Amino acid sequence: MLQDRYGLAISTDSSDARDAYVEGVDRLLSANRGAEESLERALTADPQFALAHAANARWLQLAGRIPDARTAAARATELAAGSSTREQQHVAIFSRLVNGRGQEALELTRPHMDEFPLDAFALSPSCGVFGLIGFSGRVERESEQAELLAPLVEDYGDDWWFLTSYAFALVELGRWQEGRELVERALEIFPRNAHGAHVLCHALYESGEDATGADYLETWLPGYSPEGQLHCHLWWHMGMLKLMLGDTAAMWVLYDRECAPAVSQSPPVNIASDGVSLLWRSELAGELRSSARWDAIRRYIKDTFPEPMVFVDVHAALALATAGDQSALEQYVDCLEQMGRDAQLPAGTVPAELGKAFGAFVRGDWSAVITLIEPIAKEVVRIGGSRAQRDLIVNTLLAAYVKDGRIDSARTLLEARVDRQPTVPVAGLAVI
Repeated sequence: MLQDRYGLAISTDSSDARDAYVEGVDRLLSANRGAEESLERALTADPQFALAHAANARWLQLAGRIPDARTAAARATELAAGSSTREQQHVAIFSRLVNGRGQEALELTRPHMDEFPLDAFALSPSCGVFGLIGFSGRVERESEQAELLAPLVEDYGDDWWFLTSYAFALVELGRWQEGRELVERALEIFPRNAHGAHVLCHALYESGEDATGADYLETWLPGYSPEGQLHCHLWWHMGMLKLMLGDTAAMWVLYDRECAPAVSQSPPVNIASDGVSLLWRSELAGELRSSARWDAIRRYIKDTFPEPMVFVDVHAALALATAGDQSALEQYVDCLEQMGRDAQLPAGTVPAELGKAFGAFVRGDWSAVITLIEPIAKEVVRIGGSRAQRDLIVNTLLAAYVKDGRIDSARTLLEARVDRQPTVPVAGLAVI
């Protein structure tokens, strides 16, 4: 029987289908373009190949084509009925995933890894800050992510995908030096691994090595396709690096050319969150508000996310706050609050409280911003995203401290960050 790249048996007799499947999965695991074409070739060579249908379902989900993803998953489930236990469980994980039952998928993944630790593709949705653990809404999710992966270190050895995933988990625990060593090893093995480039950016961000990060991306990014899953987000990292290095003119050029809703082909969650983040953090650093860019991102969020969803919810609230439409913001925050109370949002009512804080900031009510954010500071991790992304909240609080004259509070917050040392581009903070 043929095997995948990890030595696991797969139910196809076609070498062409096997090779195209492995190529497609690797393109998904490395966030490179071309997975769709590879999986199409696999299914052309063997239309009965259940795992290829499951991988196609994952690709369709990442592309935002949810109805098509569910159709592909249903076909995979049907075809896997006569396959091995491993393949049936693998398909079941992706079926739950694309049908909006993420925590069930995670519950299936844990025992599946005990039995089949090298089923990397089945493990992958549970990894990363946008994964099943990352978007779980749990306060302890950072340690939970590392605990899922740590027992598998010996099983995977020098596998570039695992090194990258475990490195990210360590970076998000404040162990960015260890994470950097692992991801640099992964990039030596597979330099064009976009997830690897991304994790290295996070390690460098946490250590405050902005010039090193910018130099790396200036070399790495030009060859990365706009169709790559991380295209917008990696350019967001570059834009943030330019902001931290003081080159805001370059930051705006990069944003307009690579990340703006009118040009980006990336997943909507990245276009929305990265756009809002860069615009707001530039203002915190002292840039004037860019009304046209804010209008564009607000329209995009309204058209693309008619209902609140994890991580986007906080950014949507911030976008509404900057519009100055207090009524629209209050209506959205009320919706977030009700959904949070009804357990319809992973982060509970934290997004609603942050929405109120953003509204207070735009009104210039610095004391209210502080009063709203301080009690939930340890729960902000629940909204999802990385530490670097959640610095949007930290920097908002720091800016409120500075504007309210609470320099000691700002200093205390900065000194409490003992496991990280990122640059903090907040106007007025340099005097501390």
